[in-house]
Amino acid sequence: MGSRKKQMADAIKEAKKQVAFAKLNNCPTSPRKMRLVADLVRGEKVENALNILKFNQKEASGRLEKLLLSAIANWQSKNEDADVESAELFVKEIKVDSGSMLKRLRPAPQGRAHRIRKRSNHVTLVVGANNNNTQA
Repeated sequence: MGSRKKQMADAIKEAKKQVAFAKLNNCPTSPRKMRLVADLVRGEKVENALNILKFNQKEASGRLEKLLLSAIANWQSKNEDADVESAELFVKEIKVDSGSMLKRLRPAPQGRAHRIRKRSNHVTLVVGANNNNTQA
């Protein structure tokens, strides 16, 4: 039984080496605007995703490009012997959650005040490698 547990632990460790993630917390962009850009790169290969983000005009794409480069660097540090080009990295998962909200007041007519909600978001990006080349 002990050797079987060790085999399972080794298999889990190998599976964890194939993925790397990066997080962006409290990004001062509304989650809705960030999701528009995140949907463009979900499931894409890393090279293609970087090109999409580089030439997209939205402000959120610059932040996501930097986050994707960070996730690639994290994958590289986990797999120092592997090559990024031959691993065929792709955006496995990208999740945009709402963050904290700054509440401000804006003057309105007749002595009233309207509440302004300045939204922020948290982005989690997971990069995975295709297992086809590593097992062959």
